[in-house]
Amino acid sequence: MRLGYQIPNFTYPGVGSDGLFEAVARQAVEAEDSGFDTVLVMDHFYQLPLLGAPDNAMLECYTLLAALSQRTRSVRLSALVTGNTYRNPALLAKIVTALDVVSGGRAQLGIGAGWYEREHESLGFEFGTFTDRFERLEEALQIIIGMLNGERPSLHGSWYSVHEAVNEPPPVRRIPIMIGGAGERKTLRMAAQYADQSNLICAVEDIPRKLAAIDEHCTRLGRNRDEITVTYQTSACIAPTHAEAERDLDDAIARIPELGGRRGGVILGAPAEVASAYERILATGVDGVTVNMPANGHIEGRVRLLGETLAPLLTTG
Repeated sequence: MRLGYQIPNFTYPGVGSDGLFEAVARQAVEAEDSGFDTVLVMDHFYQLPLLGAPDNAMLECYTLLAALSQRTRSVRLSALVTGNTYRNPALLAKIVTALDVVSGGRAQLGIGAGWYEREHESLGFEFGTFTDRFERLEEALQIIIGMLNGERPSLHGSWYSVHEAVNEPPPVRRIPIMIGGAGERKTLRMAAQYADQSNLICAVEDIPRKLAAIDEHCTRLGRNRDEITVTYQTSACIAPTHAEAERDLDDAIARIPELGGRRGGVILGAPAEVASAYERILATGVDGVTVNMPANGHIEGRVRLLGETLAPLLTTG
């Protein structure tokens, strides 16, 4: 993955449950047709605080990804990222394998330790401490990776227990593992040890330090650093003109006031402005970017415009 389009919200003006999937599928198709190589959705059950109210629409991610596999042809399909705390790891391995089979070999497993405490408490998922969640993630990765690679792993850990876990049918192709987050001690160490990809969420000025941390972990673990693709998470609001982009964002904030808190972090403007901003990000040394468009991704043509603007940067960069 070098250019990923993430769909982070499902609350669109004038769109109810009966039209929601079509609105989402249109974004995925535009992303594929315009140069994105991966389409991603969040793995949450309540909307996140800076994207809307908790009771805003939120579709279960793996059901949605399986449906999107039937509307797309070539893009990889992934969560950004799966909350490890929401599913038993053996079940998750089966789910991701099923996605790979129904998509013809296009599944990717994005995974993280889980963090949204309100969601856990409200819906009955065990949250635990920060240390608990990372210990659970490490055990889960050992089970999941073994199952995805055609092994029959056994593990009797502190959190999970499996005995010669079978995963049939196997994936169509090897499923890449992406670990999301930027914690230098735990998250990036796990990315260096277990993952094919790392997706960073941090300030742009912190990217070089995060890349150095991955390098250090790879050296210590004896891992070839070139085996890991590093992307950077961003938000954009693009339109044919700067004024239209501003209007799209203002309209979105009027509908969903929580988006106002994201205004300063959104890359906004006409194609040339947006391209310039992403050139600066790519100059930090990351291999690519993931982009969401919470303000105007639902407007027909906006995702296509973004892909046509960014894809050439990744082709020639």
